[in-house]
Amino acid sequence: MPAPFVPSRPVHIVGVGSCLGAPIFGPAAGPRALRALGLDAQLRQRGVRARWEALFEPSAPKPPHPPMPERLALVSNLLHDLADSVAGICDEGAIPLVLGGDHAIGAGTWRGVARSLAPRGKLGLIWIDAHLDAHTERTTHTGNIHGMPLSALLGVGHEALTGLPGPHLDPAHVAIVGARSWEPEELELLQKLGVKIFFMPEVQSRGLPAVLCEAMTIAREGTAGFGVSVDLDSIDCAALPATTCLVPDGLDPQELVDALHGLRSCADLMALEIVEYVPERDRDGSGAGWVRDIAAAALGPTTAQLRQREDTFGARNYAPLPVVFTRGEGVWLWDVEGRRYLDMMSAYSAVSFGHSHPRLVRALTEQASRLALTSRAYSNDRLPLMLERLSALLGYDRALPVNTGLEAVETAIKAARKWAYKLKGVADGQAEIIVCANNFHGRSTTIVGFSSEAQYRDGFGPFAPGFCSIPYGDAAALEAAITPNTAAFLFEPIQGEGGIVIPPAGWLARCAEICRQHNVLLIADEVQTGLGRTGRLLACEHEGVRPDGVILGKALGGGLLPVSAFLANDALMQVFRPGDHGSTFGGNPLASAVADEALRLLADERLAERAARLGEAFLARLQAIESPLIREVRGRGLLIGMELDTRRVNARTAAEWLLARGLMTKDTHDSVLRFAPPLIVGEPELEWAAEVIEDALADLATRFPGAQA
Repeated sequence: MPAPFVPSRPVHIVGVGSCLGAPIFGPAAGPRALRALGLDAQLRQRGVRARWEALFEPSAPKPPHPPMPERLALVSNLLHDLADSVAGICDEGAIPLVLGGDHAIGAGTWRGVARSLAPRGKLGLIWIDAHLDAHTERTTHTGNIHGMPLSALLGVGHEALTGLPGPHLDPAHVAIVGARSWEPEELELLQKLGVKIFFMPEVQSRGLPAVLCEAMTIAREGTAGFGVSVDLDSIDCAALPATTCLVPDGLDPQELVDALHGLRSCADLMALEIVEYVPERDRDGSGAGWVRDIAAAALGPTTAQLRQREDTFGARNYAPLPVVFTRGEGVWLWDVEGRRYLDMMSAYSAVSFGHSHPRLVRALTEQASRLALTSRAYSNDRLPLMLERLSALLGYDRALPVNTGLEAVETAIKAARKWAYKLKGVADGQAEIIVCANNFHGRSTTIVGFSSEAQYRDGFGPFAPGFCSIPYGDAAALEAAITPNTAAFLFEPIQGEGGIVIPPAGWLARCAEICRQHNVLLIADEVQTGLGRTGRLLACEHEGVRPDGVILGKALGGGLLPVSAFLANDALMQVFRPGDHGSTFGGNPLASAVADEALRLLADERLAERAARLGEAFLARLQAIESPLIREVRGRGLLIGMELDTRRVNARTAAEWLLARGLMTKDTHDSVLRFAPPLIVGEPELEWAAEVIEDALADLATRFPGAQA
């Protein structure tokens, strides 16, 4: 029985629509606008148990601003109410998500959290801000109270700000990240108190993840919990103009979101504050989007919680590696804790163009806004163009579009059988198709019926007859297996799931000759190997072979959609008549638009040639690794398998060790690691991958010196 599902801590949202401390009235509208946009529902969609708790909206005096004492009194009243609300949420075991309003509210947020936490210990605080916010009423240059909250939290300043119930913060456990605009008086105060400041040049040189990691150490070591306050002006104003103070040369918003993912695994995170959102400056809605993403990154469910949900509510037909991904860009993936990984798997070649390629995303979104689906009861304006491009690129008369690689294999089987009955003259119901042992063509009941993998077959029979299996790479076995009823030979030019198995040189050319001599169709499953993966458009091209039929999938969808196709000339494709075969989604305009752009991209960036060049160098680099764990390294293009000595260590263990080092791959049949990065990968990434692989194998060899326990 799976372990019972344990949800993450609830998040209670407190909006503070105040501009009492700011020079403009815009931030006062921020919390109400975020509530109207459904921030709580958006967070729940990301797995955050969020609900609105309260919305404070104090009346703001009309300009000109009243004297400082009057404004301080107004702010003080608000801070008392806010601190009480936040302390109550913490006492309930929930996490306050406080949304401003101007940053003056921070003096109330964190005194409330500190008050609740006091029986257990001190509160640490990470202050992410372009400013130091450490003025007092005596040192301020502008008179703006939103420049005073941090000094007040440290016990310095006017009684109206410092006199709230609860302990002040210990400067030794406070860190400021991203500062780039300040006055000498506040810098002098913070340096005197011993507050650690990570100025923006240091963030840029070291990288935000490293800086934030050090800041978390400051805030967490010796404390009972910590919090994070994010002023949106910490982000570069060119990327996020929807804030009070527009300060250039700030943080990249996506880098901030990625870094904040690390917070969700911290059980001692007590609260999150996001302030200074100005909706009137958010013309495209991106500012509200970044507020949502910041909150979701920090407060979302952990890897363990998400995997537990999957185990509790999903069928257990996969055993995924211990990671949960949330974002991909190019050749990189990020998990829900903010760690970055080099993708050396490409979703079994489906992500050949990298994650979220701008051209493919643009094609997807533009087409989705126009027309996504009509069914094949009608024609659409994108399918004909894609079919023409695909057929011309690979030199076939026609293509039949479906969705998954499995569907395309089933299509090829149906085509071969009907061709045998209608054109070759095989008696009805007697057609046979020859396949290879160790094959992988999908997991339908028809396909697993001719698999040699026992697990694929176990419990799924009875199976369809009409298939004959021969050893892979054995041309003589093929010729011996052919009978007058043989319709086709279905094969993979390189067996991917079988362990990156490359047949002997000349085998495929000889198979093509045998099939021609006996009037047998040669059908290549190029779902994993096609569209540039092996250094040619099709892997069959390495031996100058042109199959009668080609099955494509995975990469054809650009890593965005399932798109597949069966290609053949008229002599074979003419067996289909209206009603013989179809798919509601096959050839839909959305898929066609993406596939068409993927084919353009393949040609424009010469990715097949790139795979040939980089793959040759990477293969040689891996083959040069001296390790007692390696039995063989083999491959073609950017499809490479490393076979390990399973007496020492299995490939699953090796894959997990690589994952822990930021390199993502997958084991095959316990013995082979597969390396198939996106075709856009660069030489530096491949060299880094080789170094990681070499180091991991060295560690594993030490860990497993003899036979595996």
